[in-house]
Amino acid sequence: MPQDPMDFEWSYWVEWGRERILWLLAGHLLVSQMSRLLVEKYKPWCLMVYGMAACWLLLGVKGFAVILLHAAISFAVAQFQLSLLTWLCSLILLATLRIPAVEETKRRWYDTENEYYLLLFTVSVRCLFCTSFSLEYCWHAPSQKSSHSFPWMLAYVFYYPTFHNGPLINFDEFSKQMRRQEAFSVKTNLIILIVGIIRIFFWWCLAELMIHLMYIHALYSSALPLESASYWALGGLALAQVLFFYVKYLVLYGVPGLLLQMDGLKPPALPCCVSLMHSFTKMWRSFDVGLHRFLVRYIYVPMGGSQSSLLGTLLSTALTFAFVSYWHGGQSYLWYWGALNWLGVIVENGTKRILSISLIQDLI
Repeated sequence: MPQDPMDFEWSYWVEWGRERILWLLAGHLLVSQMSRLLVEKYKPWCLMVYGMAACWLLLGVKGFAVILLHAAISFAVAQFQLSLLTWLCSLILLATLRIPAVEETKRRWYDTENEYYLLLFTVSVRCLFCTSFSLEYCWHAPSQKSSHSFPWMLAYVFYYPTFHNGPLINFDEFSKQMRRQEAFSVKTNLIILIVGIIRIFFWWCLAELMIHLMYIHALYSSALPLESASYWALGGLALAQVLFFYVKYLVLYGVPGLLLQMDGLKPPALPCCVSLMHSFTKMWRSFDVGLHRFLVRYIYVPMGGSQSSLLGTLLSTALTFAFVSYWHGGQSYLWYWGALNWLGVIVENGTKRILSISLIQDLI
């Protein structure tokens, strides 16, 4: 039975995974386990060299140069130790991805659109990693700068399991865990690997079953069936779509998460099932945990967060969702999506504050 071809993200990553990425991830696993077994002290540098080689192989010398240039520019700007300047640099680097002349130049580097999109997705995610490192560099004392050197930035930026699509892990977490030297057990790691592969294979089979039988995205791509459907049917389609999105990211984040575990790191928690969620706030906290931690640490809290005035909370939340919309591409529908999510979070938090008033609690 033919599959629903309208979910670009799933089809794209499955195709790349089968062709090259899964093989490169297997190579990373081999290098990681050998370095943990033989040269634990040099593990970060072994993985850095492997990640740079994999990047060169997959994206070519020009794609590799673009990512290296982004890292070098971010590191140079971080030397001023000004968070605002670091953020300005990050936003400008993201903006360069959407300049038509630059896009056309990068397209000419590759034979297919899929190769160009791989570079685009990779650089977008690397921008977040560069931002995390640069802000941590700005915030740490001069005595701690040795742990925030350019080689450590490269080890972080070129760490291959999270290279193309995440999940996001902040530099402070990555650095602390990567430096930690633990007892290495081949038997324990082998059990973790086998159990992890079985789980991911089950999720992949479930996603393939959904995309071959349900045709959710094909239905959404045509206005005619949507116009003739009842409200109950539309609600069912919406639920089916978000459930597929959930299962899809169990696979897309499950594979790199397993490799993080094999490397002795603690990966961000996998997405929580959307059927168990009933609020915007919980959705943002527990679906993409790595992105949530990034947004809270580098945008929401520095802007005041929940500890500031009501206006400050509204502003910090608005800036957080504005960045999410801009990073995802900045198209008009993304701004609407971000605004609706911001409104949902604000309404929920406002309702909680009202319900926490003792008079209201007495009435309840």
